[in-house]
Amino acid sequence: MTSAAQVAFDLGAESGRAVLGRFDGDRVDLDEVHRFPTRSARLPDGLYWDALGLFDELTRTLAEVHGAGAEVRGVGIDAWGVDFGLLDAAGSLIGNPLHHRDGRGASVVDQAFRRVPFEDVYETTGIQLLPFNTLFQLLALEGSSALERAETLLLIPDLLAYWLTGERRAEATNASTTQLLDARAGDWARELVRRLGIPARILPPIVEAGSVLGGFLPGVTKETGLPRETPVVAVASHDTASAVVAVPAAGAGTAYISSGTWSLVGVELDEPVLTERARAANLTNERGFGGTIRLLRNVMGLWLVQECRRAWLRDGAALGYAELAQLAADAPTGGPLFDPDLPELLAPGDMPARIAALCGTSDRQVLLRAIFDGLACKYRFVLDEIERVTDCRIDTIHAIGGGARNAFLCRLTADVTRRAVVAGPVEAAALGNVLVQLHAFGDVGSLTEMRELVRASTTLEVYEPDADEAPWSELYNRFLTLLDSEVLAT
Repeated sequence: MTSAAQVAFDLGAESGRAVLGRFDGDRVDLDEVHRFPTRSARLPDGLYWDALGLFDELTRTLAEVHGAGAEVRGVGIDAWGVDFGLLDAAGSLIGNPLHHRDGRGASVVDQAFRRVPFEDVYETTGIQLLPFNTLFQLLALEGSSALERAETLLLIPDLLAYWLTGERRAEATNASTTQLLDARAGDWARELVRRLGIPARILPPIVEAGSVLGGFLPGVTKETGLPRETPVVAVASHDTASAVVAVPAAGAGTAYISSGTWSLVGVELDEPVLTERARAANLTNERGFGGTIRLLRNVMGLWLVQECRRAWLRDGAALGYAELAQLAADAPTGGPLFDPDLPELLAPGDMPARIAALCGTSDRQVLLRAIFDGLACKYRFVLDEIERVTDCRIDTIHAIGGGARNAFLCRLTADVTRRAVVAGPVEAAALGNVLVQLHAFGDVGSLTEMRELVRASTTLEVYEPDADEAPWSELYNRFLTLLDSEVLAT
């Protein structure tokens, strides 16, 4: 095992982690060296990320890694999509980045589609309609002094990489989440940007995952003790794109669920799918490593459990995630159901009260079971839609990310979707981050080679569907009836 390490910063909406990846030619070993919260703050005018605090975590961690004697071969950063910082002409941050759960983007969705119909936006970008997409966040800032002063927009991982290197670039996988990237060309959709009234000057040059951005700025060298020539790699900087690199197998018959705060349910393709049926299903075509397309849909995910846990902690109930999953597993079947993607569940706040209003009970165990049942049902709904849109049968689901360690959710997903679930790797985004760094240095070539390394480096667990299909079909049919009633109500 070589002493040289790739440092992977994997930032999620709840927490970030720093992982050292070491490659011996046959397998990759990961060692988590630091975990920290990704903090946000509610101010009188909105919800914001603490971007400066994130950067401080990065530099302090690099200093500690160097101080412990590790040889840092490269650094890569992946994070969530859509959120961004604005820089002025001098390269200074104009203000803390808006949080996608701030909510102001939803107020300008109709305005956006009066300028450019959604059909045109989708045909160009292939991105699903989500009210917090970068497109809507920017329109919500229209007329503000911040947008008027802005010279460069950088998404969260690009912003952090800029502070390390001084290079202003947009990595392609994360840029695709903005709803401003041309799905076919892989560059900014400048005509669409013009029609929307968004200033094109703020869009930086696109770089592909696996590009070396450069070495450290002098101040970073002084802060960390690492050499200036330490390479910072533009990995697949959207965390889901990094996670999909670490899917153990891909291709015909396979799908993935990148399970964490969000659940990203999708398949890997060679070309975008921009049909009317894909648009009606609200499927998104985000870019992946090596020019691939991640055809997927966002599902609300374990955010619902996280917010419930936060509320119960405030009330004095200190329950761990494993305990919460066990409570759900022990709950009787046939309880209430709700759609986990209801818009009223997007914002932070008293999640147990909101779910209780949907379920007609405040019983903690019943609420948890309703969350997990709803997630498994929504996974099947999205997978069935993807099968119809691609005309390809899906037999196997790869559950990756933090949710892969939740045995109850994996087993429930297998039962409800009627598909085998292969769980692992848990640290998929960090592993994918390291693999793309190894690619940048010439250690591994294709995605096929990367996935061979994933299988050699990871223990996987397989969950087969329950042989008794009847109770799960009944549950899913109840869920479909619930979705139909939502459509009628709107």
